[in-house]
Order: sequence, then structure tokens, then C-alpha cells
Amino acid sequence: MALSVPSGTRGAAGGRSPGPAPADAPAGPRRRGELPSVHNALICVGLPGLAISPAHGQLTGQGFDGYYQSGRRLLSRCHVRVSGREPVAVRGGLIGAGRARFVAVVRLPGAVGPDPELVVERLRSADGTERITLRSASDRTLRVPVEIGLGTDLAFLGAVAAGSPGTELPASVHGAGLRWSGDGCHAVVTADPPPEDALAATGLLRWQLELPPGGSRNIELRIRTDAQPRPAGPLLGGALSPASADSDDPRAQTLMRTSLEDLRAMLVRDPGHPADIYPVAGVPWRCGFAPAEILWTARMTLPLGTRLAAAALRRLARTQLGGTGPGAGRIPGPLRDAGPHLPPTCTGVEATLLFPVLLAEARRWGLPEREVAGLLPAAERCLAWLRAAADEESLLGEPGAGGLQRAETQAHAHRAAVLAAELLDECGRPGADGWREWAGMLRKGFREAFWIEDRTGGRPAAARTPAGQLVPQLGAGAAHLLDTGLLGGGRFAEGLLDKVRTEQVARLLGGPAMDSGWGLRSLGVRERGHNPFGHRGGAVRVHETALAVAGLAASGFEKEACSLLGGVLAASDTFGHRLPEMYAGVQRTEDSVPLPHPAACRPAAVSAAAGIHLLTTLAGVRPDVPAGTVALRPMSSAPLGAIQLSGLSVAGEPFSVRVSRLGLGMVEEAAAGLQLGL
Repeated sequence: MALSVPSGTRGAAGGRSPGPAPADAPAGPRRRGELPSVHNALICVGLPGLAISPAHGQLTGQGFDGYYQSGRRLLSRCHVRVSGREPVAVRGGLIGAGRARFVAVVRLPGAVGPDPELVVERLRSADGTERITLRSASDRTLRVPVEIGLGTDLAFLGAVAAGSPGTELPASVHGAGLRWSGDGCHAVVTADPPPEDALAATGLLRWQLELPPGGSRNIELRIRTDAQPRPAGPLLGGALSPASADSDDPRAQTLMRTSLEDLRAMLVRDPGHPADIYPVAGVPWRCGFAPAEILWTARMTLPLGTRLAAAALRRLARTQLGGTGPGAGRIPGPLRDAGPHLPPTCTGVEATLLFPVLLAEARRWGLPEREVAGLLPAAERCLAWLRAAADEESLLGEPGAGGLQRAETQAHAHRAAVLAAELLDECGRPGADGWREWAGMLRKGFREAFWIEDRTGGRPAAARTPAGQLVPQLGAGAAHLLDTGLLGGGRFAEGLLDKVRTEQVARLLGGPAMDSGWGLRSLGVRERGHNPFGHRGGAVRVHETALAVAGLAASGFEKEACSLLGGVLAASDTFGHRLPEMYAGVQRTEDSVPLPHPAACRPAAVSAAAGIHLLTTLAGVRPDVPAGTVALRPMSSAPLGAIQLSGLSVAGEPFSVRVSRLGLGMVEEAAAGLQLGL
């Protein structure tokens, strides 16, 4: 799990210490690189703003909690007391991607009986606002003193994650609130109505409120700083279409809505080119630039339009290495842990190979030809790097890994070559036949070099060393062998495996060693080093499960696809349909629930996109806008019953499709002139 610090932050990357309540206090000092737990945190996202809260809602200046803007903690302490008492928390939860609601009650001094007379509700938003409502349940007039303790360290997210945020800064009274300054930044909290007392020495605001029987009073806090960054909001309407799902299974509707809200909340602007927006990898500690995750997210959300893909491709093209050296044409990217049996993998290689694939598929979904033409040179540079980096058998090793050849990297390279050949052909560019020949050599080399025969039918190797030794462990990387890419006429490209070996991989992915009942394990349960919490050593990674479901369904293995799909949907119930980037790959039983990974980002862009990918896979929409056709290949087993997907986008126009309980698909809305293909 690669780490990154949000733009504008300093210090080590990492995560959050548990919340302020004594029961949540850290067990001890963290080791270097150790991520704190966030699985119990409520994270409101509306980048560049974040609000990270414990379930009880009080912010006490400890741990990772607080309001953040562009990676800077503007408020770390926001503690409410009523009549000198701590409200008793009764409920806390998200009510959207960027908002959380907390409810507490207070039993006032002098009350008769055990019943609380006052309800305290807090609505907290990622944009830096909080509304505190006191609501009386008494039949008498209440005179209630309210105190709100405020404070901040103005720490960078990376420093907070590393456990060294610094001390709380002194406050000064500022208008209707308080102000803090330090390290070239300041934060201001204003209150409406203004407090009757503001004590800078203790960071305290005070009110004396009168509530008639059954009445209520509001206090609204606003947190701001210098040079408020410009949010991506105005472009959201065009970046992702307003898709919805209506199904016999109500989980489909909730998953689509939540995934779309989370994706929109994670969009940020390219500072140098503000018209281009792209998703960050995940919240809270992967809010930086992550090339591979950006491209995977854009690819899985092509059914919601091509604008996000176009912006992502432009953003990545600007990072592409120039010159004539061995790295020319490659997109830089950080290393990422690859599990217990392989060295870290280069996400830049993954992004470089995915670039021409996304461009080719975005064109099928309706990316305008003028935009395709503008991005083709960058795609051709990616291909030139691929040809220069591959060996005589067209097999591709990775820089920095001693020449290790990974199976999933060969799948990425083959997909890039096959889709690029058709893209070059249709755009009148040279080299298409050469890439078809190159892909054929790669298929031959892979089938000879990467398959391990055994009595059970064999398996693909995870990797091959420069000495020719095969790494036999079975993991979720094998799912990439089934993801062959969309060609013209609604066809999927030929894969690296033949029909018999494709069937064997499908059987392995659908077997109990890989299918946990909650999704696809990243490493098989029988493999040495398996750890159900290992993020590439046994945990379920949602986007890999979604790729497996789509690949299995396209290959005709719906039984295995439906089992994995059902597992993720069952897990999404537990996670409030905000799917984390990963969770434990423990075996599902009749009375079990999925276990969270304490350090997983939630939300994560690829997981939110995977939720959309899973649902659109049910309809099997395969457009070819340049040819004016769209084909439907719905899952005939209709695992969620009847489903209607509305508000999708094909050729830049609304597209809606319905799949019956018998698995029959029907287009209900489409762009004029778009014909239903076979």
C-alpha cells in the first residue's frame, strides 16, 4: 500500500491515531511506517476538505481527528459541554460523502427521573462547517450554559500521521470567535450567534441559551484559513454522469449512490491546469497523486462518461518521461508492496501500460476524436517504451526488480498491444500490424513460460525470475489474465490464455482458496505466508474482485462471477456501502461479518469505482461509438433480479438499460443514431 501526503503537506505519510476517548487511546508508540487505525473513524470527504471524527463526535485534540484543508489541520479540538456536563453520545454516522450527524443527550441538574431533557445534535461537514442544535424535550423553560472548547496545532497531515503533530497553539479573540497562527498559516473559527464570552487563554466560547418547552437553538461554527483552495465542485456535473440503479435487490441502488458520492468527493483539480480534475487514491492518507489508481478509476467509470478519463489521460501525459534514454515514454509512479513472495512493483509501469488501454476504450465509449488525436502521441510514447523494455520473447520485466517478470504485467502489456493495434489502425497511424505480431509473440511466450502443470489442471505462475524460476503462488493478480479489454463491435480482445487454461483460472478464482465468501483474496488461503489481513497477502481488495467478476462474466463463467459479486455486496452492507480499499479475507460463515482492515483507506477511489463496475457488469454494455453501435451482453443468471441502470453515458448522451429477471437486456434510452449491435 503506497503512501502519499496530500498536496501542500510535509512530514511522513501515514495515518490516524485512534480517537480521544480513553478506551480509544493508542496502546503505545507506533513504529516507523506503522499506520494508525481508522476503521472506526467517520470520515467526511469533500476535497480539499476532510473532517475525521470518532463515533461520539467530540474532538479533543488527540489522535487524527479534526478538520483538514489541503492537508493542514485547521481544528483539532471541538469539545461541547452543556450545563457543565459531557453529553452522552447515542448515535453517530455519515449521512453522505461529506457530512456526518452525531446525536447525544443531556440529563440536566435538578431533573426528576432518569430521562434526559435535552438532545444535542451536531451536523459536521467536510467544508469546515458544524451546526450544533440543542433541542428541549422538557415541559419547562430551560436556561442552559453551553461551552465549546476549541484548539488546533495547524499540523500537517503527514506529521499527525507520524505521531508528531506538535503542541496546541495559543489562540486570540477574533471577531465572533478565535484565531490561531503558526508556520505561515492561520485558522479562524467564527460562531453564529456570537458567543457571550470568548476566552483566548483556554480556547473557550460560552453562551447562555434559553429554550422554551419543546424549543431549540442553533450554534453554527465556520472554520476557514488563508487562500481557501478552489474545490472541484463546479465541474462535477460533467465529470461523472448522475447514474442510478433500481433493482429487485435494494443494495444495488444504495451502492451506486454511495460510490458515486464518494468518487465526486475525492475529485481534485490539477493545480497547473484547473480545467482537469482527477480522483485521489484514498482518504485519509492517500490524497496525493497516484497514477495507476487514477487510470483504473477512470477506466471502471467509463459508463459514467469519458470526461474523467480524458482529464486523467491529460494529467498523466504531462508527467511522462521525455528524452531518448531507457525510461523515455514511461509514466513515473511509486513502488507498491506486492505481498510476501514478490518484491515491490512499480505502479509507473502499470500506469504506462494502462494509458493506451484507457484511451482506446474511452474512444469506444465516445471520447471525441479530436481529444483522441491530442492524446495519441502520448500513447505511442508508452508503446515505444514497452517495445524497448520487453525482451526478445516480448516478455516484460520491471525496472528496479532485477528483471522479474510478473504475470499480471504481461497481461497489462498484452492488452495494451492488442487494443493499441486497433486504435492505431482506426486512427490512420502506422504500426498496427507490428503490434498485432508483437502481441502474438507475447501470447506464445507467456503460454510456454508462465504455466505450471500439476495433477489438478495447473495454474499460472505469479512471476518468473531472470533465471527462469517460477513463483507458483496463486493470488488475485491472476484475475488480470481475464481482463482482456474492449475492442470494436462489442468484442473483447483475445487473452494470454487459451480456452482450456482460461477455464482452469476461472475454476481457481472461484474455488474456496480464493473466494472468501466476501470477495477475492489477494493471496490464496493455502499459500505460504497467507495472512487474511495482508493487503496483498490475503485481504480482499475490492477493485481486484470487480475485475475478476467482469472477466469471469465475459468469459462465460457466471457461477464464479456471481459468487464473488454476492460476497462484495454482502460486505458492503456491513461497511454502509462505502467500500474500503481492502478488508480481511477471512472465510465467510453463516453468522459472520467481514472484518475491517484497520489501516485501509475508506473511501478509496478504486473501491468506489469498483462498486460501479460491478453493477454495470450486470448489464454488459459494450459500446462502439465510432461504429455507431452498442451491444448488450447481460449476465444471463440475473444475480440481483431485475435491474435498471439509468443516467449512464454513451457517446456523451444519456444511456439507460434494463435487464429482466430472465437476464434479457433492453436499451431504454440512447443517443440518436446509436444502433443496437449483435
